[in-house]
Amino acid sequence: MEKFLSRDLSELDLPVMMLDGTGMGDHVLVVALGIDAKGHKHVLGVTEGSTESEQVCRGLLRQLIERGLVLERARLFVIDGGKGLRKAIKSMFGSWALIGRCQVHKLRNVLDHLPQGKKAWVRAAMNRAWSQDTVGKARGKLNELADQLEGQHPGASASIREGLEETLTLIALGVGPALSKTLRSTNPIENLQGTLKRVSRNVKRWRGGSMALRWAVTGLLVAEKKFRRVKGFREMPHLIAALEAMIGSESLDRKERIA
Repeated sequence: MEKFLSRDLSELDLPVMMLDGTGMGDHVLVVALGIDAKGHKHVLGVTEGSTESEQVCRGLLRQLIERGLVLERARLFVIDGGKGLRKAIKSMFGSWALIGRCQVHKLRNVLDHLPQGKKAWVRAAMNRAWSQDTVGKARGKLNELADQLEGQHPGASASIREGLEETLTLIALGVGPALSKTLRSTNPIENLQGTLKRVSRNVKRWRGGSMALRWAVTGLLVAEKKFRRVKGFREMPHLIAALEAMIGSESLDRKERIA
């Protein structure tokens, strides 16, 4: 376990990272998954806590940086929208981090506010919005849907508007359809967590966080053996170029404002 949690990361070029938490008994395991420039997945680390708080997530990210993860690198972080995760990423990586909100989680959150009879057309409307070829068109369709729902279903309307821009990150980057299908959700890391659950399914009693962490590492090692390159890996060069251009232009804008 110690060897796994101390692996050197300095040689990895990771333009994409995913972070997510999963429960083991009363413990929450926050896992970091990286995708390199050629589309290969890498388990980067895991930490144990009682919640998916900013402090726990920052601790994990700090460990990764201490192990050699490059900080000053344009990078896309795909997350499910947890506030602790987002705050930790922004506080540790600052302007080098671009957040992509999981569209699957966002859709699920919106539908939870709706009666059964309205879920199908709202799902279709949101997916149509996210399939647009420009951010302006997608934003317009989502805001129009939020306006339609605001009177009878204000919760659904507010959920659409919350974090709306971060659900459009892939459109802004011009990511191709195959890679976009991979990065529009946190499914890659959730599949990883599914292996953790399967490996530890016979554990009935958790004797502390160290035990949960040992089982988590065991599951991650099992999962790593079956890793394949992500779908759409051939589109990674375009994503990297778009990331560097977008984050580079934002840095230039900040310098001009300061000047």
